[in-house]
Amino acid sequence: MTTETATLALAKQLIARASVTPDDQGCQELLAERLQKIGFTVEQLDFGQTKNIWARRGSGAPLLCFAGHTDVVPSGPEDKWTSPPFEPTERDGRLYGRGAADMKSSIAAFVTACERFVAARPDHAGSIALLITSDEEGDALDGTTKVVDVLKARGETIDYCIVGEPTAVDTLGDTVKNGRRGSLSGNLTVKGKQGHIAYPHLAENPVHKAAPALAELTAAEWDRGNAYFPPTGFQISNINGGTGATNVIPGELNVKFNFRFSTESDSDGLKRRVHEILDKHGLNYDLQWTLSGQPFLTEAGRLTEAAQAAVAEICGVRAELSTSGGTSDGRFIKAIARELIELGPVNATIHQIDENVELCALPKLSAVYERMLAELLV
Repeated sequence: MTTETATLALAKQLIARASVTPDDQGCQELLAERLQKIGFTVEQLDFGQTKNIWARRGSGAPLLCFAGHTDVVPSGPEDKWTSPPFEPTERDGRLYGRGAADMKSSIAAFVTACERFVAARPDHAGSIALLITSDEEGDALDGTTKVVDVLKARGETIDYCIVGEPTAVDTLGDTVKNGRRGSLSGNLTVKGKQGHIAYPHLAENPVHKAAPALAELTAAEWDRGNAYFPPTGFQISNINGGTGATNVIPGELNVKFNFRFSTESDSDGLKRRVHEILDKHGLNYDLQWTLSGQPFLTEAGRLTEAAQAAVAEICGVRAELSTSGGTSDGRFIKAIARELIELGPVNATIHQIDENVELCALPKLSAVYERMLAELLV
C-alpha cells in the first residue's frame, strides 16, 4: 500500500468513528493494534470517561513523541453538511468529515510515518512515542495532563514533541507553532446598592464605580511581548448589570475578562496588577480566577530546524514560526518536553460545517513526520 493510500485509509477509518469528546469510539484501540505490530508497547491510561494511550518503542534517548487527540467537537446540524459528518467523503480533491483537519489526518500520518520509518530502520536510535487522548476538545481534565502526571512521577521525559494540531494558514507547512500564549480568565463582581434611579443618593451604582477601573484595565500595557510573542492582551468578553428596568440602579455589576499572555508576564503578576487597580479605585468586589494554561515556548533550535527542513523538502515552502492562536495540549506536555512544536494541516475549516483537508496533504504530512524521525533519531 502506498504512503498516500495508507494514510488516507487510516484517516477515513478514524473519521468514520463518531468520537465526540470524550467518547473515543474505539479509535485508540485501532491505533494500538497498528502500533503493537511494529514493536510499540502500548499502555492504556484511562481517567474518568477519558481514554488515553502512551505507546513507546525503544528505551533510549533521544525520545521523539507524537501527541494528539482522537476526540472531535460535535458535528452541529447534520443536515447542514454536504455529506454526513461521520462518513468520510472524497470530493473535489478534498477529504470531508468531522475531524478531517482537527486532527485525525495528523494521527493517521503519525502512524504511517512510524510504520515506514521502523520498516526501513528497525534498529533506529533513540525511542518513538505517541501520546493520544480523547479529552482535548472538552474540559481537558482527564486527558493529556493526567498522562503527563504519570510520566513525570516515573521520571520519563521527552526530548522532542510534535503535536499534530492544524497549524497551517494557506498551505501545508507554512506555519509551525513553537509556543502558545497563556490564558487567564477573571470573573469580577462589583458590588453596589440597588435603588430608584430618581434617588441616586440613596443607592450606589456599581457601573459608575467600576467604569474608571475598567478603563484603566483596558488601557494598561501589561508587557511589550518579545521576538516570539505579541504583547499580552486584556479583553472584556461579557458585562452585565441591572434588572432590565430603566428606573432601577443595579446592585451588582458582573464583568468577565481574559488575558492572553506572553512569557514576558506570569499569571501571579497579572492577578496582582488587576487587584491593585481595582483596590486603587476603592471598589467593593469579588474576583474569581481561572488559569487555563501557562504560556510556553520552544526557541529556534534542533526541533524547529528539523521541521523547517522537512517542510521545505516535502512541501516546497518556508515554515514560519508562530505562537498565535488559542491553547493546546502542548501547554501540559511542555512540562516534561525539552522542545515542543505543533505541526499539522490547514486550519481554515476546523470546528466548521464541512470540515475538510486536501487529499494531497495527507501523504505529504506523513512524509514530513517521517523525515523528522530520520533527522532527530540519530
